[in-house]
Amino acid sequence: MVAEKEESTKKSLVFTYGTLKRGFSNHTLMQDLIRTGDATFVSTCRTAENYPLVCGPYRVPFLLNMAGSGQPVTGELYAVSASGLATLDELEGTTRGHYERLSITVELDNGDGGSCGGEGVTSAAEAYYAHGSYAAEMWKRNGMKGLNVYSEKEAKGYVKRKDRPHNLTFLDHIQLFLHSQD
Repeated sequence: MVAEKEESTKKSLVFTYGTLKRGFSNHTLMQDLIRTGDATFVSTCRTAENYPLVCGPYRVPFLLNMAGSGQPVTGELYAVSASGLATLDELEGTTRGHYERLSITVELDNGDGGSCGGEGVTSAAEAYYAHGSYAAEMWKRNGMKGLNVYSEKEAKGYVKRKDRPHNLTFLDHIQLFLHSQD
């Protein structure tokens, strides 16, 4: 019984870099998880290594699992319960090939208002990366240039899922984006 209780209260650290961050369109989901005790804000942070952060169709942000490319990416770290992870996995389409939840190392904000990781304090976490089936093409489509932060500027033009055309799957939209010439 004690092991079950420990398992039910164990939380995983999740690095958010896009629409789940405070002030962005999907943060309401994170607020719901915080309200139910399934998530807690830990710190602002940035990736310990360089990663590509790009925008895809509908200005959706994608972190690409290509350590060493791109630049350090700024985001937020949350402690999330198993139930909360299941909710986030559903949003991120992990069973549908949209994103993959994989490990990442982040540097925590040192609290002085400066850049994250000033003291070099790192933490293992998980992040939602673009699925490996299209990540390299997404990097090429973005001119092999990434962002260091998904800001209001990048989010301008973001289209919520409910407002996107429903006759195609998200993967169809990704393929159209990857092969368009605009």
